[in-house]
Amino acid sequence: MHVDSYQFGKIVIDGVEYTNDVLVIANTVQPDWWRKKGHMLSPEDLRPIVDAAPSILVVGCGAYGVMNVPEQTRQFLADHNIQIEALNTHKAVEKFNELARAGKNIAAALHLTC
Repeated sequence: MHVDSYQFGKIVIDGVEYTNDVLVIANTVQPDWWRKKGHMLSPEDLRPIVDAAPSILVVGCGAYGVMNVPEQTRQFLADHNIQIEALNTHKAVEKFNELARAGKNIAAALHLTC
């Protein structure tokens, strides 16, 4: 998968435009991703990611990095042997594409606004 472009509130992945938050798992996009607590990433928000068992999860915390990834969520991922890269969404998209080009087993959770 490849993120073609990202701007506040809109992302294009493999030629398809999305205007709500997305999960990218095993070469599929799960659109309209919602978190239980809005701008807080909780372990329960990541169940589909854990089930897919990627090596690395790239989290886009929003254009301005507003979404928080608390230590509890980081530990939950570590307990499942998933490394996390939490960045503002502009940088997360770059990181995702870089890791995808390198053939890494990755997933992404991308917040498109804030």
